[in-house]
Amino acid sequence: MKNDSLYRQLKAQFYRKNRLSFGLAAAAAFLSGFGGLIASWMLHSFLDTAAGVEGSLSFAENMIAVAAFLVMMVLVYLLDYVSRPAFIRKALTQYKDFAFQKLTEKSISSFRDESTAAYLSALSNDVTSIETEYLSKILSLLTNGVMFFGSIGLMLWYSPLLTAIAVGVTLLPFAASVLTGNRLAAAEKKVSDRNRDFTSALTDCLGGFSVVKSFKAEKEIFRLFAQNNSALEGQKFSKRRIASIVELIGSLTGFIAQIGVFAAGAYLALKGYGITGGVVIMFVNLMNFMIQPVSELPGLLAGRKAALGLIRKMADALEKHSEATGTKELSSLKEGIRLDDVHFSYGGDKEVLHGISAEFKAGKAYAVVGASGSGKSTLLNLLMASSADYGGKIMLDQTELRDVKTESLYELVSVIQQNVFVFNASIRDNVTMFKSFPQKEIEEAIHYAHLDALIAERGSSYLCGENGNGLSGGEKQRVSIARSLLKKSSVLMADEATAALDARTAHQVAEDILGLDGITRIVVTHALEESLLRRYDGILVLRDGRVVETGTFDELMENKGYFHALYTVSQ
Repeated sequence: MKNDSLYRQLKAQFYRKNRLSFGLAAAAAFLSGFGGLIASWMLHSFLDTAAGVEGSLSFAENMIAVAAFLVMMVLVYLLDYVSRPAFIRKALTQYKDFAFQKLTEKSISSFRDESTAAYLSALSNDVTSIETEYLSKILSLLTNGVMFFGSIGLMLWYSPLLTAIAVGVTLLPFAASVLTGNRLAAAEKKVSDRNRDFTSALTDCLGGFSVVKSFKAEKEIFRLFAQNNSALEGQKFSKRRIASIVELIGSLTGFIAQIGVFAAGAYLALKGYGITGGVVIMFVNLMNFMIQPVSELPGLLAGRKAALGLIRKMADALEKHSEATGTKELSSLKEGIRLDDVHFSYGGDKEVLHGISAEFKAGKAYAVVGASGSGKSTLLNLLMASSADYGGKIMLDQTELRDVKTESLYELVSVIQQNVFVFNASIRDNVTMFKSFPQKEIEEAIHYAHLDALIAERGSSYLCGENGNGLSGGEKQRVSIARSLLKKSSVLMADEATAALDARTAHQVAEDILGLDGITRIVVTHALEESLLRRYDGILVLRDGRVVETGTFDELMENKGYFHALYTVSQ
């Protein structure tokens, strides 16, 4: 499979630079498996000593053995206490870090069409399942293996005949577990899928809170939440029920097997086959350590399979929409951007852009205007490499956009969206995007973005709140402008950046963008304000995905064409 390499890399994160902790945890699991065997042997020794069986240890010797056993188990538990949590902690940290790093390597176009809820679920709920069903059970498999084979070995030492009977009756719980345990993997995957749907619904409900309140849709949204919540808990209920059935059948058949061994041992002891009461009791006790691994094995393997399925699902998601990018790098835009006969459609459906040809010269400011649905945002998205599936050419200087390395394009171009994302961090961190810059460069970016007043009032360490709810719309837009200036982008694109602002703030932000010298500015706008439009070096007018006019404000008004009609209607 294409993503086998990524799948293997994800699994490798559990053990990368973590082998010492895993080795110590495995040693503790291995030694703890012997604990039950030794306890069973001591029970047999005490009973034979009490019964006066010839060759038994003395009471004092038994007590010394008990003391030594307790010391050993304390040391084993201390080793487990130190190593197991350390192993799991580092394993999960490295797994999530690696997955998130791979996620950040995706291009904007790759990520745009994906569900963030799938990643939220994969990095939270699924990780919990991986911890319990995979990492913890690796160690449980080791402990159970020691108990199972150790029990058989100890039984063979004392009575091969009774051992054969014990192995025979163990097949009963094994068969029962196999028939029911494999259903857990499918149930675990269904729970994961429901978790994803629930997380998606919850994200929508919280993200659209203001819309819900505005339209008084509380009951409807609650119904949506309740449906997804009920579906999730219902699926978890089904999984628990399957797990309970597996446990019940295992316990019942295990009890029957123990009674069978006890009855057979008692019969052999009465018939004089050289089996003492202590040996019978030891066999019955050892049966626990044979039946437990056998009854748990299908569930352990099913859980492990389900957890590996979740890791595979993460690899699939990270691989999804991953496209090869260009290899050429551009340090700056010297000549400009040229579009030659560009055609584009979404998913092969009806064409959205029809033969777009235009030129944006370096260092100039351009407005892209048109009615809703005319293709303005689609055009801007194409310039940000949202898709390579377009006809015609988009040239950055002398390089075709498809040939430009994605990382290089993101260095070259900055975009200001209508809704600027602001982290719940300080103003300074939001401007610098948590990177280090010389103080002078930060101060200059803040100054040219007109954030001085905000900094003077609240300080650069002021926390902006979740998604910037501590800032006004205009302040968030200026943070976005400051980011672009600090990044020293050659091109600044704004997509309806002032649409959600009041008229005064919108005018000020537009003035801020137009006042940036030495940067190519391409601004998609619905606001046809004469004082601003006169400052653009060129205006591109779109209608139904076609360029119908280009020119300066005065030229377009003099033509009395489509732009003249748009402008007149807007006044």
